Amino acid sequence: MKTAYDVILRPIITEQSMEDIDIKKYVFEVAPTAGKIEIKKAIEEIFDVKVIKVTTTYIHPKEKRQGAQPAGYTAKRKKAVVKLSADSKNIELFEGMV
Repeated sequence: MKTAYDVILRPIITEQSMEDIDIKKYVFEVAPTAGKIEIKKAIEEIFDVKVIKVTTTYIHPKEKRQGAQPAGYTAKRKKAVVKLSADSKNIELFEGMV
């Protein structure tokens, strides 16, 4: 059985994801096998907030090179955008980064 910390791998902190904090949207990298319901339960358990919507997407591998070496690929990842309810508290992990 997976724990909540096996489902949520890390937060994704980019300019685009920081703009959505005002409307209570947060972005996380999640386990590739995690479903939306698992992600919702894990976020609610870890951060003690109320999640109203979860959207997920796969980030496909991109080709990378280092000098004359043969090209390799970046890792395949899955990310989730989590929308919190209006009366829910903010996630402190993202505070101070905006």
